[in-house]
Amino acid sequence: MNTKIYKEVLFLAKELMSCAHKKDQTGFDTYYEELKAICNDNDDTDKDHPVQWETLGDFTDDLELAVSIYDKALLKAAAMNSKDYLSSIGFSAALLKIELGEKASAIEYLEQAKIHSNKIIDKELKAEIHDLLKELKEA
Repeated sequence: MNTKIYKEVLFLAKELMSCAHKKDQTGFDTYYEELKAICNDNDDTDKDHPVQWETLGDFTDDLELAVSIYDKALLKAAAMNSKDYLSSIGFSAALLKIELGEKASAIEYLEQAKIHSNKIIDKELKAEIHDLLKELKEA
């Protein structure tokens, strides 16, 4: 990923978190629009990267819209064959599907995330995916 864009996305994520903690909706909206512009400007260019889309999804209040953004991020991660992003984004999408009451869809996301997580180093994420999938299947 382009270092300049990565630093911008990281900066915006920190500012978004700060605004959320301070309940500064105006500031949040401004930084969100900046992040959205970065995503849209880089979409389908050599600067496009799943991390910017995942971050946008993370800060999207509309859960259905956030899932669609995660789906876009998953496509970008699949194009790069990035098992780390495929795992983390799939897990995030599954969490939102649970919030939306869509258990079957959450299981689908988790099953894919689990397959991809077999090739990643992050043992904590692997365990979270495994445990949540097991919990949903047993419920």
